[in-house]
Amino acid sequence: MRIAAAVKWYELGEISQGKAADIAGLTRAEFINALSRYQVDFMQYTTEELAEEIGNVD
Repeated sequence: MRIAAAVKWYELGEISQGKAADIAGLTRAEFINALSRYQVDFMQYTTEELAEEIGNVD
């Protein structure tokens, strides 16, 4: 249940990946694997964050 809750909160942008892993009782690598099982993208970017990242590419 903790893993499912952590995945959902992460998906909603409520908590960071590290915090979600702590809540789930997993390492970050294990949490990323759990995200895959729940079909949740491990990279959570807003449109603005993504545009900023793209703008920083040389």
